[in-house]
Amino acid sequence: MFANWKSAVYEYAHRRNRLELDGDIRELMPVVRDERFIRKLDTRIRRLQSSRKARGVEPLRSETGLKLLSTDDSGRTVAVELEFRRSTEYGQLGETFIEKRLERERITVTNLNGHWLVTEAHPSSGERRLSSTAQLPPFVLEPGEEETDGRFRSVPYLNYKVLPSVTTDPVYRYTVYDRSKARDYAERWWNGANPKYLQFEVDCTNFVSQCLFAGGAPMNYTGKRESGWWYQGRDGSRELWSYSWAVAHSLQLLLAGSKGGLRAEVVDAPQKLSIGDVICYDWEGDGRFQHNTIVTGFDKAGMPLVDAHTTNSHSRYWDYRDSYAYTPNTRYRFLHIADYL
Repeated sequence: MFANWKSAVYEYAHRRNRLELDGDIRELMPVVRDERFIRKLDTRIRRLQSSRKARGVEPLRSETGLKLLSTDDSGRTVAVELEFRRSTEYGQLGETFIEKRLERERITVTNLNGHWLVTEAHPSSGERRLSSTAQLPPFVLEPGEEETDGRFRSVPYLNYKVLPSVTTDPVYRYTVYDRSKARDYAERWWNGANPKYLQFEVDCTNFVSQCLFAGGAPMNYTGKRESGWWYQGRDGSRELWSYSWAVAHSLQLLLAGSKGGLRAEVVDAPQKLSIGDVICYDWEGDGRFQHNTIVTGFDKAGMPLVDAHTTNSHSRYWDYRDSYAYTPNTRYRFLHIADYL
């Protein structure tokens, strides 16, 4: 069908873009020979279509930019790592929304009897990196976090290299959580990495922590990775940040369990969240949270739209039913950040 592998790749991307809009998996049949991937993608697209119908959403336009990140050409087969830059416009109750995200795939293109076709496709599953057998890092609440009402805590650690405008003051004062600043930070960096921080391969919680900090949440520097909420960077091979800063499960433990400083109230419905709040995702429903997002907006039905890293996303619908990580057992934790920290 295609005389060279690049033509096959670009046609594949074009058909993937149409698929996001009309939901017809048959779009891919002429160019893809990976039945396992076709079934997996069809399941995801069907969930997306079902979600759109339930929300009263009508897709209006989809644009997909394509970037070739790497290639390995062995002659008859070419392995290609792709990055799709998607922008989907949809209407809901008379208002137009735009959702954006970056998705990565590794595909193999093979010359079959003079025609290049996609014979394997492996989407990134970064949102679901924690396996069912992996051990979670230890995390405990310090006595000050667990038991006090916040009035007798030590002065929180502030990273002045990140926020140079902050001045030192030995007297602790309550901090108002500025939700608009947390949202603005998320909007600024959803598709990039702030050079003042390290970027991790699985970056969702690091990104959410940065947003919380930008909103005024005070770091609690304990010097111990298994407690507090803090970040200093790296000293040679030493990782100088708490697990709660960068590990999804540890952050939700801190937010839900802390009684002072950065803390949150667990609410029972996404409609009860506000800008700057956090949603945690337990894909298997086994109590092990693997992904976090931050609320940056709402659709016309009052449901949260979120920004996130790992699969970089902007104004994405909160339930992630369109994610490869989603399972029927998926459970959520809705965390409303305290207004005074």
